[in-house]
Amino acid sequence: MKSVRALPSLILLLLPIAAAAADANAGKVLHDKQCVACHVRLMGGDGSEIYTRKERLIKSLPALRQRVAMCATQTNSQWFPEDEDNVAAYLNQHYYKFK
Repeated sequence: MKSVRALPSLILLLLPIAAAAADANAGKVLHDKQCVACHVRLMGGDGSEIYTRKERLIKSLPALRQRVAMCATQTNSQWFPEDEDNVAAYLNQHYYKFK
């Protein structure tokens, strides 16, 4: 029973490792294809203000990964979990800079 309780903690500890293994270049391709048009509609310009605005909603790497997964579901992107990891890695590398 203790090992089941420890699983969420273990997952949180491994998130930075998974993010490091993700391919930010592949994530940029997916992001540009699937995300930019929606962000332009929401924010105007090139859509990147959604990441750089002062009232930024994302404040941690787990929150970023969760948001990418939610957006992928909303847009019916049919991404695999690795694709979501790649997009999160790209966004983190270029905008968020979480450790």
